[in-house]
Amino acid sequence: MDLKFVSTIGILLFSQLLLSQTSSKILSFPDKITTRVNLQTTSNSFILRDKITRNKTEFIPNDKSYLGLSVSFRALELDLGYAPNFLSENKDNGDSKLITLNARMFFDHVMQTIDFYKQKGFFVRTQDITLPVDDLKTLKIGGSTNYIFNSDFSFRAIGFQNEWQTESAGSFIPGASYYYTKFKLEDPLLDNQLEHSFKFAVGPGYYYNWVFNENYIVSAGGIGGLGFNLSKSAGETSLTGLAQLIFRLSGGYNSTSFFTGVTMNTQLLTHSSVENLILDDSISFLEFYVGYRFDAPKKWIDKANEINRKFGWD
Repeated sequence: MDLKFVSTIGILLFSQLLLSQTSSKILSFPDKITTRVNLQTTSNSFILRDKITRNKTEFIPNDKSYLGLSVSFRALELDLGYAPNFLSENKDNGDSKLITLNARMFFDHVMQTIDFYKQKGFFVRTQDITLPVDDLKTLKIGGSTNYIFNSDFSFRAIGFQNEWQTESAGSFIPGASYYYTKFKLEDPLLDNQLEHSFKFAVGPGYYYNWVFNENYIVSAGGIGGLGFNLSKSAGETSLTGLAQLIFRLSGGYNSTSFFTGVTMNTQLLTHSSVENLILDDSISFLEFYVGYRFDAPKKWIDKANEINRKFGWD
């Protein structure tokens, strides 16, 4: 059984919107400590497709499921993850490994995400055969920058649960994403090796939060985009076009103290890699969570208010 940090430890998000919210459609909890327990799966998979023969090779990570615990107060959040062997998805993992670090920050209307994925252990699957290959590895570092136009829309209500959307609202959310990926994906069937890749995409997006009886929420939205991919493959460097699609769906229940819900997020980046080959690079995330908020100690509140005044965030 492994103990892993699967999200950011001690992230201080320097943003006034993290500390206060003036919209009448959004309820914040500045004087509450938010605790949350979750079950999550996340992975970064790849599909290599031949445009001529239509054959494809899938690189599927040997996924793990994590039990997570997070504690947050205003701009500070601590997240821990644990992969117990009694979960069925973890029983055949062998020597596979997964480390993920994810953070989301808000600066006024700007939302910034930071992602880190390190994986070892894949299944290589074609039309005829599936092979476990323990020494295949990938490392991905990147993130996205988005602008939320509507102040009445809360992304944190479907992300951190340290706010709640009290009335339905949506927002146009365009953005840019950028990822560097280092591969050790040696395909014994196609005799092809991918080494490095840098992806950049920009495009429009829209999200909407539907609120039912003030306590129930369903949220859906997505971001499209076009860009470029700069990669080194089989010793050659190439620059190709890239298409991006991000889709997010979530739902939950919230009260002043108790909340619960489920979130699904998928991101697909597709581009040509070498001659006649197309690489689909996808990141998937699924989470079930339950949480509880309780009053923070008065000393914590006083100290946080002092920091707000010092930086002019009141």
